[in-house]
Amino acid sequence: MSRSDGETLLERLRPLLPETRGRLKANAPMSEITWFRTGGPAELLFQPADEDDLAAFLAALPDDVPVTVIGVGSNLLVRDGGIRGVVVRLSAKGFGSIEVLGDNRIRAGAAVPDKRLAAAAREAGIGGFHHYHGIPGSVGGALRMNAGANGVETRERVVEVRAVDRQGRKHVITGEEMGYAYRHSSAAPDLIFTGATFEGYAEDRAVIGKLMDEVQAHRETVQPIREKTGGSTFKNPPDSSAWKQIDAAGCRGLTIGGAQMSPLHCNFMLNTGGATSHDLELLGETVRTRVLDHSGIRLDWEIKRIGEFAEDDEPVQPFLGRLL
Repeated sequence: MSRSDGETLLERLRPLLPETRGRLKANAPMSEITWFRTGGPAELLFQPADEDDLAAFLAALPDDVPVTVIGVGSNLLVRDGGIRGVVVRLSAKGFGSIEVLGDNRIRAGAAVPDKRLAAAAREAGIGGFHHYHGIPGSVGGALRMNAGANGVETRERVVEVRAVDRQGRKHVITGEEMGYAYRHSSAAPDLIFTGATFEGYAEDRAVIGKLMDEVQAHRETVQPIREKTGGSTFKNPPDSSAWKQIDAAGCRGLTIGGAQMSPLHCNFMLNTGGATSHDLELLGETVRTRVLDHSGIRLDWEIKRIGEFAEDDEPVQPFLGRLL
């Protein structure tokens, strides 16, 4: 993707789009957003002012322009060639509100950090949200992937979700209609979640605080939380843990270029300094192959990989069987 691509697309779209109240930027560097600190630019990055601004923008956007949605960039790998079309990122200003509704319910915007949702629930004396204290993402990402930790998943708390589709139409979806499974939602892929209503249960704030402290202590002990990482790299296979399979296959500390499987928690992939997205994805696929060879278990990516490979990189192919 050349530097002129974003400007060209922006000039093409200007006469067609309404006057947005949000921010629209050409050739926006994704390496400044993703927690891995790697990746090429987005042709256009759009940060809508609010739900109405997002809906109007999408309604006017030509159908042939791809739309990609990202959150805080914590569980995301953007390839070095960048992302074609429009990348939508919801801002804290427009989508970061939290409201306690009563009856142990909380309404939160999609840009609210999971950790902040946990803190708001504690302050309101609402239990069932302490696990979010240890999830490095935002509400929108949690809704899409049914994020969970410490034995609790998002699907257990969701009452309803607000969303805007690719044509700019608004939707309200019940928790049951989200079609949740382990680290998965069957909601239409073109939906952009803008917020949700959650329900917990009455709980003493001191009890909630203790649970949150335990979550934090566990993370600091076993996870490389101060590194350039994307969190858990692979989903846990049935009746096992991804890290156990990675460790058994001899991949703890495995390094390719500037990418490494963490010696502390080997289901965390690190940018040790100077890694490219290509290094990281190649490392991940190498680990998948070695685990398959060792145990016959196929690990599935939990990190979302998007965008195009750089022109001078060989595309990283999914594992094909035994690593030769």
